[in-house]
Amino acid sequence: MKTLCVPAFVILMLAGAVLPLSAHHSWPISYDRLVTVKGTVVDFKWANPHPMMTLEVHAADGRTEKWEVGGPAIIRMEANGWTKATVKPGDVITGIGYQFADGQKIVRLERIVLADGKELRLYGR
Repeated sequence: MKTLCVPAFVILMLAGAVLPLSAHHSWPISYDRLVTVKGTVVDFKWANPHPMMTLEVHAADGRTEKWEVGGPAIIRMEANGWTKATVKPGDVITGIGYQFADGQKIVRLERIVLADGKELRLYGR
């Protein structure tokens, strides 16, 4: 019995080490249509796995809504010209991307347009 426990323990340890590597997931978005969200940045978290911005958006009915918008890992964003100083609270941006399929106000951005008209991509060039 003792000889069976050692290999089982080793297998469990290896599985435990590998599981975090497969923990990354894809965004649960709908590719049916691109959405456009224009608002004021109230927060920008430059952190992996997905840098995220909180936007304050004025809805058509006059209400103010909070939207979360973000992109890929920092290394991919940097490859597209982003830095942690690209966007800051107070900036007005227009985000174009795909919204969560369940209707949450969360968007996986494809690109943004800054107030000066400059466009920045998040995935690819």
